[in-house]
Amino acid sequence: MPYVKDYGKVEQINFLASAKYIAYTYQIDDTGVTPDAQGRKIVPAGSAYPANDATAFGITLTDTDVTEGPAPGSVLVDAWILEARLPVTLTTEAKTALAAKSNIKFKVVV
Repeated sequence: MPYVKDYGKVEQINFLASAKYIAYTYQIDDTGVTPDAQGRKIVPAGSAYPANDATAFGITLTDTDVTEGPAPGSVLVDAWILEARLPVTLTTEAKTALAAKSNIKFKVVV
């Protein structure tokens, strides 16, 4: 019998502007991730990968639990993104790096 623990309801805002995207699996690092109220370390969907700086080349597609250490996660490398809906504001360096290293484009909602 599997053991399943209820960590509560998860709500995720859709930040994709199109149904067409390309995502690959990368190892999501647990460094610098602060635990939530239940003690879980979660990297939220919509975070710059690997960091919100000039090293960014993708955006996480789904929440990734890194409580037990680095874990595989889905990272967008080609997509249209609604920037205003991202959980973390991207830095100028991250946006420049995403434009140069991947095919991430941002759609402005008017």
